[in-house]
Amino acid sequence: MTAGLVVLGATGDLTARYILPGLARVESKVDGGLRLVGVANDDLDDDGFRALVHEKVAYHADGEPDADVTALVERVVWVHGDVTDPQTLRAAIAACEVQGADPLVLYLALPHVLFLPVVRALADIDLPDGLRMVVEKPFGEDLAGAVELNAALGELLPEDKIFRVDHFLAKQTVLNLLGLRFANRVLEPLWSSTHVASVDIVFDEKVDAQARASYYDRSGALRDMVQNHLLQLLTYVAMEPPTSVAPEDLASRKVDVLRAVRTPDHESVARWTRRARYVAGEVDGRPVDAYADAPGVDPDREVETYAEVTLFVDTWRWSGVPFRLRTGKALSASRREIVVRFREVPLRVFDGAAPTRNELRLQLDPDRMSLHLNVNGIGDPFALEKVVLDTELARQDPTPYGQLLLAVIDGDTRLSARAAEAEEGWRIVEPILDAWAAGVAPLEEYPAGSDGPRRRAG
Repeated sequence: MTAGLVVLGATGDLTARYILPGLARVESKVDGGLRLVGVANDDLDDDGFRALVHEKVAYHADGEPDADVTALVERVVWVHGDVTDPQTLRAAIAACEVQGADPLVLYLALPHVLFLPVVRALADIDLPDGLRMVVEKPFGEDLAGAVELNAALGELLPEDKIFRVDHFLAKQTVLNLLGLRFANRVLEPLWSSTHVASVDIVFDEKVDAQARASYYDRSGALRDMVQNHLLQLLTYVAMEPPTSVAPEDLASRKVDVLRAVRTPDHESVARWTRRARYVAGEVDGRPVDAYADAPGVDPDREVETYAEVTLFVDTWRWSGVPFRLRTGKALSASRREIVVRFREVPLRVFDGAAPTRNELRLQLDPDRMSLHLNVNGIGDPFALEKVVLDTELARQDPTPYGQLLLAVIDGDTRLSARAAEAEEGWRIVEPILDAWAAGVAPLEEYPAGSDGPRRRAG
């Protein structure tokens, strides 16, 4: 078997930072090797693109034998042209030299506004039997856009050949949610509103948005992170036990969760959401200008760099449990975790301070798990103290993006979102965006390098 990977937007930031490094450990795992074709309008040739690939792959290879990098680079081809031109796309597919039903992956590493033009251009050419298409987030700008793009993709390829990828789903901690919940009798019986008080899904970043301000000002934290990544994590936390871990079974359970999320109205948006953007400050001693002053930012758009949303999943299992989704830029610390907080014990039998609530923390990047418990103290055997059972998970091999690429080549859709998931995500988020645009929740501010906007009283 020979596999081909065509990257549209091959000189962009996504390709350099994630896709090419993800290839570092993939080459040796693909039977027959992988042929990489880069496509963009940049003034490059085969040798120039080979140099770029070698630089990025070798830098991130982390001890990978040079032979694997060299083997990949030797099969690199460059196609210069407009990615929305059928002639360019036809040349790129031909350059892969993939025969019959062997996998040929077309990766749209492009601004989302180009997705639909590329799909429409592909409708004008003959496509190989083994074609799979990878679409990065954001999947549309709103529900109508997602529905339109889904319809166009559906006319081009069957659903099992379309990969709306989310690299969060390839992270070790996220995948371990399935094993933790559905392979441990001790945990799954506690996984409901009877025992769980709340769930936090947090992705705080120290990095600011200055370098991506022109893009970010058309997106914002809610569109950029909550609508896709954090809602996907929510589905893994809240899904019902699947019949199996086959793609169809997992996708069905995930969609069930999203459909059960209560649609926010203006009253709930005012009560259960917050938005803010950072002003000038310092992050780790580094001065950071106010987001509103960054080049390409229109302050009057009031785009948020911090979003906090509390959602409710109206199912028998989760009735009344708040799921808090939070993300922000230029914060004091990078915090990327899922926190499951359990309810207090029904009766206190020990004198003194109340027992600490049990918590299960699943940290992403680095991947680790910790369980917070109460035990009898060393000094006074009838006093309580907290202990933490903690384990760091082994480093993934390959990286999450490498896992994604292997899954796409193998035709495994479990690390991507189905059409209904993308549309349900917008069904949840769009009312919040509309309410924010109407001024329902005021835009707050927080200094760069702080913990975010001040906590509300009460």
